[in-house]
Amino acid sequence: MHSTTERFSQYIHDVKCAVDKAETTCDIKKIEDLYLNKNGLLINEMKNISKLSPEDRPAFGAEVNKTKAIISDILSVKRDSLARIELDKKLESERVDITLPGIKTDSGNYHILEQTFRQVKRTLNNMGFEYAESPELEEFKYNFSMLNYPPNHPAMDEQDTFYIDNNYLLRTQCTSIQGRIFEERKPPLKIFTLGKTFRNEAVDRTHSHTFHQIDAFLIDKDISLANLKYTLSTFVKNVIGDDVKVRFRPDFFPFVEPGVDYAISSPRFFNGKWLELGGAGLIHPNILRSFGINPDVYSGFAFGLGLERIPMLIHGIDDLRQFLENDMRFLEQFPS
Repeated sequence: MHSTTERFSQYIHDVKCAVDKAETTCDIKKIEDLYLNKNGLLINEMKNISKLSPEDRPAFGAEVNKTKAIISDILSVKRDSLARIELDKKLESERVDITLPGIKTDSGNYHILEQTFRQVKRTLNNMGFEYAESPELEEFKYNFSMLNYPPNHPAMDEQDTFYIDNNYLLRTQCTSIQGRIFEERKPPLKIFTLGKTFRNEAVDRTHSHTFHQIDAFLIDKDISLANLKYTLSTFVKNVIGDDVKVRFRPDFFPFVEPGVDYAISSPRFFNGKWLELGGAGLIHPNILRSFGINPDVYSGFAFGLGLERIPMLIHGIDDLRQFLENDMRFLEQFPS
């Protein structure tokens, strides 16, 4: 046992020497693995216990456990000391100088058209209108036939419309949603939609083959032009400004009778000059009859306008193409 005690004392001495040279907690882990893990020197010593006589085994086991405890304490003290040093170094390297100026971070921003979408949706939802959608690839019957268009109407000419085949086309107006709604639901109805429309036009400052439309309609008992004018006035005041006035003038659209164009005026825009905003009117009785809605009981109005007109008017944008060119110099002028 004397030689065994000396061997264990040598272990402790060697550990102390190694610990004195250790500079990191990783070094301590290596020493611990060498002596204390499942393949370490002290664990291997326990494998020799079977070679001892029964009376020597208890003393040998006690010596092994004592040595393990001493080495564990030496490693623990040094590990704690090195861990504090490493933490201090880490904190110092990551220290923030609160006197430095802040770092500007870039953040995403809604496109000016998306901002307008959201404002229009909030306004019409608050007025009691329900949002609905219809496909951009539309059937001919919904885009024209069901809206009381005569067979020879110029809007159906191939020069104005992108036809896919005899039955399908890229919708030229969001009014095409009316037929889809009328087929499935009955009055009272209070619906609006927002979406892309397509027309075969040359692109310039005020025209595009792709643009967005707002379209809304209401059907109930005793609906008149007075309801339409009140609704439009409320809508434009909320979206464009409280100082906006609305004017109706007679106009023709196949799907309304009577039809009107409506213009707005504000001292903020062109010295109060009247600016045409869109078309509107009372839904044509022929359309109501075609869907089994009695025009003697129900009436309704509809209005539509190009969505791009709203930000162009409010912000003085004079070129429609800028909305789709993704020029950051333009888009960054309109933070959400």
